[in-house]
Amino acid sequence: MDYGDSLRTVLIRKINKAERDLYQLKLDYCRFVFGLSHRSRVTADQSCYQIKSVDLDSMTRTESGDWCKPNVAGILLNSELQPLGGEVIQLGNSWESMR
Repeated sequence: MDYGDSLRTVLIRKINKAERDLYQLKLDYCRFVFGLSHRSRVTADQSCYQIKSVDLDSMTRTESGDWCKPNVAGILLNSELQPLGGEVIQLGNSWESMR
């Protein structure tokens, strides 16, 4: 293995680690800033949903340097906040947390 291959391997490992770290930081940001985690409840279109997935790749930087809300998907809840057992619905980023 020559120097170029060795350097390439080291850089790929560092990039992969940085991507994992960014992913974890975005999860932490969602949890602490938006009150959002797996199985959180949100409101969208005057209905309540239980979160099933969060699309961290949909988070972009705002002009102020913050991150925007991620797109989420969830299951519709009934009036007692119990899952209705329907299919997972894409909610986009127009949701509000039920903290």
